[in-house]
Amino acid sequence: MWRGRRTRADVSGFRLREAIDAVGAAKWELLLPVVVLVGIFGGFATLVEAAALTALYAFLIECFVYRDLRARHDTPRIVTECVTLVGGVLLILGVALGFTNYLIDAQIPDRAVDWVRAHIESRWLFLLALNGFLLIVGCLLDIYSAILVVVPLIQPMGEAFGIDPVHLGVIFLANLQLGYLTPPVGMNLFLAAYRFGKPLTRIWRDSFPFLVVMLVGVLVITYVPALSLKMLEILGR
Repeated sequence: MWRGRRTRADVSGFRLREAIDAVGAAKWELLLPVVVLVGIFGGFATLVEAAALTALYAFLIECFVYRDLRARHDTPRIVTECVTLVGGVLLILGVALGFTNYLIDAQIPDRAVDWVRAHIESRWLFLLALNGFLLIVGCLLDIYSAILVVVPLIQPMGEAFGIDPVHLGVIFLANLQLGYLTPPVGMNLFLAAYRFGKPLTRIWRDSFPFLVVMLVGVLVITYVPALSLKMLEILGR
């Protein structure tokens, strides 16, 4: 693959034929969410069955369409790698769930709500502090642990300040995604450095403009609740 510097002509404009060719080349990947959604909303599969269906679809495409895998020789290796990965995730979830139960038994969320009420009076200031807290969480925790550990802490705080649970959930997810791109320990930064074989400092520098855009988006989501709730109102929630 040619990796030289692109000229102005290479990126001068949109080419419809190239876009159509790219969509055609990615047709099997683009069909994946269609298979999942049809399976779930068509009543053919539950959420767990849809996950298995997704794995089976990807495996068949890799084996019989792209032929990047050999069913007989590569299946044992893939199963071993998947079991190892799932085992690691289950360990993380188990520890996070145990820690969550401890927090509830020790009434940590109630104490946190009392502390926040005593020191923060403004709803807007609370949202700003919440963004900073969730940004740090996104840098340090994976999404599964964050959901199990952090949600029980912030949910009663959101209720205390009259924040809609749906809006709070959108803020939570947006901040965590931002945290995954925040130096020095954002998870997506390490994954990108590993995937593309680039130094981590280079990834930090190249991702900074996107980080700024996402930060602005998080602030807009936080302080404009209609972006998260208007569709629910239209649907009659």
